[in-house]
Amino acid sequence: MLLVVLYVPIPLAVLLAASRPLDLLALGEESAGYLGADVEAVKRRVYLAASLLTAVAVAVSGVIGFVGLVVPHLVRITWGHRHRALLPAAFLGGGALLAFADTLARTVVAPRELPVGVVTALIGVPVFALLLRRWTIA
Repeated sequence: MLLVVLYVPIPLAVLLAASRPLDLLALGEESAGYLGADVEAVKRRVYLAASLLTAVAVAVSGVIGFVGLVVPHLVRITWGHRHRALLPAAFLGGGALLAFADTLARTVVAPRELPVGVVTALIGVPVFALLLRRWTIA
């Protein structure tokens, strides 16, 4: 827990501060540049902040593969493309998915317990496949 308290606030603040430039980057790098975003600097800051948050999450909870791939896309479909709402909603959605997966892992084959990564994969693979199919067809 100390690891989270030490390493999460700064990258989280960096990501929240980058919400407008990220919205501009959604229009394309060239358009974002014309609208005033320093594209390369924003990309470096966001990559660094996201990498640090990912490292902390993996260090604290282990490898839980599909949460980081599926939840942001589902939240984007639900909440829209604005990053100011998308980032907190993805954080909360990821936590909710993990709580649900952990509950399933503990109860489905009780008194034994499944690894939570197996449950997230069982949930995430079909959802991710549907998302991929949706975007490749459109």
